[in-house]
Amino acid sequence: NLLAGAAAAASAGGGGFYSHQIEQSVRFDSASTSYFSKTFGSAGNLRKYTWSVWVKFSGSANNSAPMLWSQSGYSQFYYDQNSTGRIYFSHTTSKYIEPAMAFRDLSGWYHIVSIWDSDNSTEADRIQTWVNGVRLTDMNNTAYPSTGTDSLFNAASAQYIGLRLTGTLPFDGYMAEIVFLDGAVASPVDTLGEFKNSVWIPKDPSGLTFGSNGYHLKFENASDLGNDSSGNNNDFTANGFGADHQVQDSPTFGS
Repeated sequence: NLLAGAAAAASAGGGGFYSHQIEQSVRFDSASTSYFSKTFGSAGNLRKYTWSVWVKFSGSANNSAPMLWSQSGYSQFYYDQNSTGRIYFSHTTSKYIEPAMAFRDLSGWYHIVSIWDSDNSTEADRIQTWVNGVRLTDMNNTAYPSTGTDSLFNAASAQYIGLRLTGTLPFDGYMAEIVFLDGAVASPVDTLGEFKNSVWIPKDPSGLTFGSNGYHLKFENASDLGNDSSGNNNDFTANGFGADHQVQDSPTFGS
């Protein structure tokens, strides 16, 4: 699996290999229902955004579909761990896309980017999922939104990372450098990452345009894990985490 190989290689390299270091990650523990939450007072751009995360799945059997990101009704982005090993982006109660790629290598880091661009004239470009710099185009299931459909993500409501908004499906594993660009579509290639010697590595996102509801979670402060480094002060509340949930295992440092 080319994508899995890139993820494994990326976590094994030395510091000199990377132009941008991700110095830590946060460990999610489903047993203690650890997650991040924030209620936005006003909606952002409901037709255009980019959400990016570096993630390592634990392979725990504590739940079958751990949640990466959720908000408003059944708008959710999750990993079907025990059934298909695939990721899903769903909007309301219908799956909008189900890429065919299965995540079988749980030892390495993956860079996953989800893009919503409902004003796009090309139907298949209205929802995009990228993994390690490669866009997933082989789909098992698709139900793309109509032109101009408002997303339930980025609404004026509670947003969760690592938990379904109903309080179920807590995530097990690690996440690092979460970036949300409100009102911007950022192709991951040469924006959020780059290929070096055929390995996908991160780029510094600090100069990107985050928009009003955008955020950059680096997890650099163990006593304030939900701190937003984008300059927007869109801080998240850390729930069920202790200082020991900040770890050095990262896409550029390894464990």
